[in-house]
Amino acid sequence: MDDFGQNISLTGVPEGYKSGYAAIIGKPNAGKSTLLNQILGSRLSIITPKVQTTRHRITGIHSDKRGQIVFLDTPGILEPKYKLHENMMRAVTRSLDDADIILFLLDPNDAPNEDELSWISQKIKKTAFLIVNKVDICSEERINEAVNILKEKLTFKHTYIISALQGVGVEKLVNTVFEELPEGPPFYPPDQLSEHPERFFASELIREQLFLQYQAEIPYSCAVNIVQYDQKPDIDVIDAEIVVNRKSQKGILIGKGGKALKNLGTESRKSIEEFTGRKVYLNMHVKVREKWRDKPGFLKDYGYD
Repeated sequence: MDDFGQNISLTGVPEGYKSGYAAIIGKPNAGKSTLLNQILGSRLSIITPKVQTTRHRITGIHSDKRGQIVFLDTPGILEPKYKLHENMMRAVTRSLDDADIILFLLDPNDAPNEDELSWISQKIKKTAFLIVNKVDICSEERINEAVNILKEKLTFKHTYIISALQGVGVEKLVNTVFEELPEGPPFYPPDQLSEHPERFFASELIREQLFLQYQAEIPYSCAVNIVQYDQKPDIDVIDAEIVVNRKSQKGILIGKGGKALKNLGTESRKSIEEFTGRKVYLNMHVKVREKWRDKPGFLKDYGYD
């Protein structure tokens, strides 16, 4: 960061400075959020073992003396079942439209099917990299088989085999992204990691705990709405509502004697404090909004517009 600050002046940018957008796309659980966090050295995107954890487009900003890459972490490519899923897929499409470079992340154990490949081939119209992830757990035979499937249908300028979790091959990938970007000024200050406000990350960290603590359909049926976020001198005061799809889910979420909701609040508060570096008072309550995943008004209210 110090080198970056010395090279940037108010009158312009250094010769050869590059900037641009790189969209990270792929199927659910391919490791897109893990890759973004690895590149940034910060836990910006939430990660759980369950698929479809990411619902929003997450902006992650990597800056150094060479330039600035704005990474777009996207929801996993899926066949929509609700209007929520349709909105998620629109976030993927917008990212592809905005990007200078597309990073297609592949889990060799879960290669795209024919329908998914058809959708991807119609959407990718720019420079694309094939990023084969999970080299630490996949056999060479499986990797080669999955790569051949994709290369029969899609064209990639570069192919990288990495482990996003362990960081294997990630530095070389970032170097090549810089090489492919156009010259231009930075979009954001060099010390900024994302464009999202802290209330957004608070809602995401609560949603992460929903995935970690509840089973079956509960995490997928919930939305998190930050009603109020007040930064006081010595503590952040957050009022959050957990929205569920059916009345029966409210009881499961709260648990016997309120124990489950209390545990959710405790672990969510810890995560938010770790992220912000400040003390947090978190108040949570549960609301029922039947079929919210299919109602445009609710989707807009909960940030899925």
